[in-house]
Amino acid sequence: MSNSSHANGDDVSDDVIRRILRESEVWAVVGLGNNPRRPAYGVARFLQAHGKRIVPVHPTAATVHGERGYASLADIPFEIDVADVFRRSEDAGGVADEALARDDITTVWFQLGVIDHAAAQRVRDAGRTMVMDHCPAIEWPRLLG
Repeated sequence: MSNSSHANGDDVSDDVIRRILRESEVWAVVGLGNNPRRPAYGVARFLQAHGKRIVPVHPTAATVHGERGYASLADIPFEIDVADVFRRSEDAGGVADEALARDDITTVWFQLGVIDHAAAQRVRDAGRTMVMDHCPAIEWPRLLG
């Protein structure tokens, strides 16, 4: 089993990331708005191009990439597999807690540079999968070709 180790202490294996990328269909992208200069915009487009449904989560609740947006994870009226978090590290813990309040979210994914060890531990303690300081648009070509 290969392992992707980071200085931040995240020890999620490549096999786990590979499984998430293959099996998770609905990705709530927290912080996704209509600004094409923001990383969330491009990553959401990447996920769509690879067959995933993206759900924008942003206070403006805008439609992005043809998908209706919602102001919060709690507002989404259907099942989500992954909460993909594009927020500052100091805000990420609150988003993780919102994700844990839903029974359907199996993975909380903090993007590159988003690090909150206490939140990551809460996610793991709740029996969910935690990915921290990774980007699916980087991991996909690295792990799935």
